Amino acid sequence: MSGKTERDWKTERVDGRDLDLDEVLEVYHSSGLGERRPVGDRARMAAMVRGANLVVVARDADGALIGIARSVSDFSYVTYLSDIAVAGRLQRSGVGLALLEETRRQAPDAKVVLLSAPAAAGYYPRVGFTRHESAWVLAPGQPLAGSRPEPQEDPVTRP
Repeated sequence: MSGKTERDWKTERVDGRDLDLDEVLEVYHSSGLGERRPVGDRARMAAMVRGANLVVVARDADGALIGIARSVSDFSYVTYLSDIAVAGRLQRSGVGLALLEETRRQAPDAKVVLLSAPAAAGYYPRVGFTRHESAWVLAPGQPLAGSRPEPQEDPVTRP
């Protein structure tokens, strides 16, 4: 579809709970984003899609899922774009930009914030994003510095 003047696909906001997980996983794999997401853990991926309160998809003329933008937003101040994935065969065709446009249209007063996959880092400045130098990440299970350890129960109880 790349190079065509008319779009053979459409974007729309959907409820993530209504998506077919197999279709979603296929797009993640095809896009390359599957290398950076827990696509082997179906329950976790389902929870990720269900838990997003702003999900925009792109579907081709036959209704097949070809792209997804998964966000968490307060619709007022910030939208955190957790994932944007476009089927590999349709990358550079405008699908990603259309997903971003629809995400923005759904929360027009909120800034969009994302962490880019290294392979996509050059894309975002081309579509208008600016780099932010003070983003921070705390991994699951990583303790906060200075936080108190959780109390451990003594396995031996003495009277």
